[in-house]
Amino acid sequence: MGLETLSRWQRPHGIVMPNDFIQLADETGILLSINRQLMLEACQQLRAWHQLFTSDPPLSLSINISPRQFAQEDFALQIGQVLQECGVDPHCVNLEITESIAMSNVERSQAVLTQLRALGVGLDIDDFCTGYSSLSRLQGFPVDTLKIDRAFVSRIDSNRETHEIVRIIVILAHNLGLKVTAEGVETQAQLDLLRRMDCEQAQGYLFSKPADTQTIEKLLAAKRAGIAPATQARATAAST
Repeated sequence: MGLETLSRWQRPHGIVMPNDFIQLADETGILLSINRQLMLEACQQLRAWHQLFTSDPPLSLSINISPRQFAQEDFALQIGQVLQECGVDPHCVNLEITESIAMSNVERSQAVLTQLRALGVGLDIDDFCTGYSSLSRLQGFPVDTLKIDRAFVSRIDSNRETHEIVRIIVILAHNLGLKVTAEGVETQAQLDLLRRMDCEQAQGYLFSKPADTQTIEKLLAAKRAGIAPATQARATAAST
């Protein structure tokens, strides 16, 4: 169904993971330029994949938004410019913000999310259950999807209380007209439980580990040829 962009720093000695450079990039002020480049390249890649791999609905792409990005006064304008420059369908692009970003300034968040919604992009609340965890406070936000953090999903088949928490979140989210994506699905047992909860979407290593563009294209080609197993994965992780 879709992919999620992940940042990797390719150096001569190997790949540097986000935990080792994102915080420093943020502190030095270059994270904004990195994220702008990531947004541009991700949308260009999505357009290319739409041309190579047609599907109904089209392949979607999720992009994480940092607090510093979201705080920019012209953030929605920047996103609109990238979408126009790349010629990608906005409805195929999902922007992910965390609970803590959304709740840090509720009034401003509502205004920015409304501007983004007007562009036609999808809006997801990422890592739900790890921050404010207030569905009632999310009612005023024009968001489409809640993404339940993997810390909860990983225990739904081994911890009864966690299982009930996830089940109730799915029910409440649906009552608010929201879809739910379960993050960090690694086993078939977890996927089966989520399906029984009517959780619409899932992502995680069960579907694919993070992969480069060439590997993702092989997966998409195999899926089109009917070789790949049929799954309900919303997002396999693609590194950029």
